Amino acid sequence: MPRDQALQLLGNITCDAFLNDVAYWSNLPIRVWEYTIGGYQVIKKWLSYREHGILGRALHAEEAREVTNIARRIAALLLLEPALDANYEAVKQSAFAWPPSSSGSGK
Repeated sequence: MPRDQALQLLGNITCDAFLNDVAYWSNLPIRVWEYTIGGYQVIKKWLSYREHGILGRALHAEEAREVTNIARRIAALLLLEPALDANYEAVKQSAFAWPPSSSGSGK
């Protein structure tokens, strides 16, 4: 994928996400940071459950790496969006249309 197209899909604005004074992620594309599922910002929600006050301990290195993995997965989904949308439209157009029931009872 050309760089310009990737920047268009990910956005050319980035942000830094801080968990604490030590753990942070820099240069996250804003669309990755703002990505939601079920109305929740995915990365923000994941990090909110890993604060020291909630866990009662510091974040482990593998947990910090997981944020990077999540960000990469979200970025991949955003980059696939045009192809996924096109596939959805193609499938929607070729879906079998069930005839409506004449009695309205579904039988």
